[in-house]
Amino acid sequence: MKRTVSISVDQLYRRQPGGIGTYVRGLVEGLASLEGQFDLVGVAPRGAVSEEVRSLPLQLTSVPVPLGVLTRLWPLIPLGVDRESLIVHATSMAGPFAGGAPEAVHSVAMHDLLWRDEPQMTTRRGIKFHEERLALIARRDDLRVFTTSPTLAERLVPLGIAAERIHFARLGVDDSRHLAAASDAVAALLKVHGVTGAYTLYAGTREPRKNITRLVEAHRQARQRRDELGPLVLVGPAGWGGVDTADAIVLGSVERSMLLGLYRDAAVVAYVALAEGWGLPPVEALHAGARVVASSAVPSVANNSLVVHVDPLDESSVAAGLLSALDQGTGDRDRQARRASVADLTWRQAAMDHVAGWR
Repeated sequence: MKRTVSISVDQLYRRQPGGIGTYVRGLVEGLASLEGQFDLVGVAPRGAVSEEVRSLPLQLTSVPVPLGVLTRLWPLIPLGVDRESLIVHATSMAGPFAGGAPEAVHSVAMHDLLWRDEPQMTTRRGIKFHEERLALIARRDDLRVFTTSPTLAERLVPLGIAAERIHFARLGVDDSRHLAAASDAVAALLKVHGVTGAYTLYAGTREPRKNITRLVEAHRQARQRRDELGPLVLVGPAGWGGVDTADAIVLGSVERSMLLGLYRDAAVVAYVALAEGWGLPPVEALHAGARVVASSAVPSVANNSLVVHVDPLDESSVAAGLLSALDQGTGDRDRQARRASVADLTWRQAAMDHVAGWR
């Protein structure tokens, strides 16, 4: 007998879905791959349904209130939650936190404590929201908590969340719905922006926490020594707060297939964030076989020996890391080794981690 799962997909209605949006899409597809186990009900706010949401393998329930109102109401009323649900999963701290059948299991995914780690990079309103939701989660002893970082799990216990309530879940990097764009298509896009050879890639939002200003300067220093790095290309939307991108090439958001192609063809992929909940881009780059430089603040690749790790506060360390990455191999065996280093990070496995936590 299938179990009904109500799962929030509101993140996909936000202006910048980001890494949580990737988690929502991946988890839904992973759960759907466990054939015969679940009926998935996506809970969403009022608004236009994008093709991306429409293509998810679930039944969509749109609540007749806008996103902001839904987020405020979810701690009080489980709007949109199917009454037959045996599992109610909040994919972020927005909620919902209740509803479903009387015996339903309730859970929430916590992705980071960034509003505490980097408070200067968060609005006062954002800090207040997250602190209130953290307090709610801490006092709800029946609420199971999923984290993607063992380090985050350790930090939650002193905040009042018992260790037995916390469950670790891997994230995935496989993407069965999208094939990487062909190299000639990638080259054609870059040529429009004046890039005709090798390039260094950053993928993610452009905001202060991502440390792009230091990356730009470090790349400038490194390229003076090794022109094989090519120009620095930035992919992704503008985030909260402005950043100086100087002479970097800003592509903005691109289609998923193009992003995968950009990862694959980059000379080096650099991700040197000051703080990070987990960090999908460097893992996605490894999955594409790319050479990767990442800061010591990125949990997803902290223990990956094939990644060049750098101090995000030290431009000379980042520059040296870029040069070191260029010395790594680019043959089929080298690329396959990088792919193999993240082979266990699949969305089906992520779904199975959640299922284990719901038992």
